[in-house]
Amino acid sequence: MRILLIHSDYLKYKTRSKTRIAEKIDDEKKKGEFKDSLVVFTAVEKEDEKNPEGVVENAILEIKDILAKVGAKNVVIYPYAHLSSSLSSPDAAKKILQDMESRLDELDIPVGRAPFGWYKSFEVSCKGHPLSELSRTITAEKPEKKEEKPEEEKSKFYIMVDGKLQDPEEFEYQNQDFKKLVGNELGIMESTGEEPPHVRLMREKSLADYEPSADIGHLRWYPKGRLVRDLLADYVYNLVTERGAMPVETPIMYDLSDEAIRVHAEKFGERQYRLGTKNKELMLRYACCFGAFRILADSFLTWKNLPIGMYELSTYSFRLEKKGEVVGLKRLRGFTMPDLHTVCADIDHAMEEFDKQIDMCKQTGVDLEVNYEVIMRATAEFFKENEEWVYNAAAKIGKPVLMEVLPKRKHYWIAKMDFAAIDYLGRPIENPTIQIDVESGERFGITYINESEEDINPIILHCSPTGSVERVICSLLEKTAVEMDEKPPMLPIWLEPTQVRVIPIAERHTDFALKLAEEIKAQNVRVDVDEMHETVGKKIRNAGKDWVPYVVVIGDRELEGGELTINVRETGEKVSMTVDELVKKVHEETKGMPFRNLPLPIKLSKRVHF
Repeated sequence: MRILLIHSDYLKYKTRSKTRIAEKIDDEKKKGEFKDSLVVFTAVEKEDEKNPEGVVENAILEIKDILAKVGAKNVVIYPYAHLSSSLSSPDAAKKILQDMESRLDELDIPVGRAPFGWYKSFEVSCKGHPLSELSRTITAEKPEKKEEKPEEEKSKFYIMVDGKLQDPEEFEYQNQDFKKLVGNELGIMESTGEEPPHVRLMREKSLADYEPSADIGHLRWYPKGRLVRDLLADYVYNLVTERGAMPVETPIMYDLSDEAIRVHAEKFGERQYRLGTKNKELMLRYACCFGAFRILADSFLTWKNLPIGMYELSTYSFRLEKKGEVVGLKRLRGFTMPDLHTVCADIDHAMEEFDKQIDMCKQTGVDLEVNYEVIMRATAEFFKENEEWVYNAAAKIGKPVLMEVLPKRKHYWIAKMDFAAIDYLGRPIENPTIQIDVESGERFGITYINESEEDINPIILHCSPTGSVERVICSLLEKTAVEMDEKPPMLPIWLEPTQVRVIPIAERHTDFALKLAEEIKAQNVRVDVDEMHETVGKKIRNAGKDWVPYVVVIGDRELEGGELTINVRETGEKVSMTVDELVKKVHEETKGMPFRNLPLPIKLSKRVHF
């Protein structure tokens, strides 16, 4: 059996005509409407006829599980033969669908069923949250019971604070974001199934949207969104090159006949985009590791070169995430990842560089105005041998850190630190990460010559100083939703597409407004002019919807010269400034941050509405 489960706002159907295999129905069943439903589009297959009872039982178990997770009010069984090319006989299908309905009814689950064998028009509205679209293959086999791991094979979690480890259940949480992080990591917080607010905001602000002609999890970016992405790319480029990293660019596609690449790729299991030609099996990269490691393996390195930082902004990386988990900017199949690899002489050297990269990752939180909560992870062996360093690394965060101690190494890393923002729904958004990789130097044949003229495989640090660019924007938008009741939503001023908007009161003020805007633009401030035929009040409200930090209204007084009246979004104040003072104010608030010009017409009347 194949099923497609849609958590819908509503489902409406209406029968049009019947086929020769149509079941007999009353007039009332010729149309139906169901609100807040888990719609189960179902194709019964030939294989199901061997054990229909087992198939029905397993289907009900799956439906109950998903229903509990999404919280729908009822279930609708909808026959949908298009999910399979190996269909059962009509009689077997009708019986199984009827049995599914009866079993749900016996469990006191409100259930409806669309009639079998009728041509029907239907309309369904999917809620769009991470669990709102799920597909399953149901068999008659009994699901395997997951064997509980012995205690010695489980990770152990602690709260690390003031040089001590505490039990998460006994810890007194002062910080609600940290409490939410711990709850999610330990699996004691359940998803509400709601769509995160950044999905609405990325559309409202004309930043990005889903691309319907691509695979799910791939976005189209509009000019404002592209500007924000480019500024973030510039920011990370400056951040890493100031610390000595060398930018490179490598292919997005790799040959899996390369054993090192194949072994490394297998660590991502089914989350790979694979494709083949007549003679080759290829994959799309999920990070920049392959290209960076191949460059390093082909380079002549000595101890004098170390540490070596190699940086690439992957536009794009690809991960075949589960369809039901793909959502907005938070979880994508195609994304942009700033990827820094640092070659270190040995473990001690790697820990020294790790400390520096903690400071770099913390700085991104300051510059982006986003709060990070932190998880430190290490194998039990590494933790035992380097306990003092682990405590000191955690202490650099300046607040409690969640510590996971793994019983043994199952990845290429032995220690890592993950930084996460917390979204409006209380779930973590993975941002910066640092990892100590003890496998790749040897696997990819990377060596350096030490002072004794010996070839040594180095230790490699993986670091994304911000996490994927998409998740950075996700964090920024989610933060505005969290703070909505406390202050007006806005991005950091260096990332706001329009930093200053000039509003002429009447048509006679437009030429002066445009001249003023050109003067501001010439001093590296993004500015536009709203010369639309609207009231001043509406123009100011529109500037608010666009989150413009500074709004200048031009009337007769301004034509006569002197100071300007500025509406300041952050404080809600009206202040008087000269043009030079306004420009200086913007420059002070964006000091040290990258700048790009506004990629849109300066006149709002000339713009495309996406």
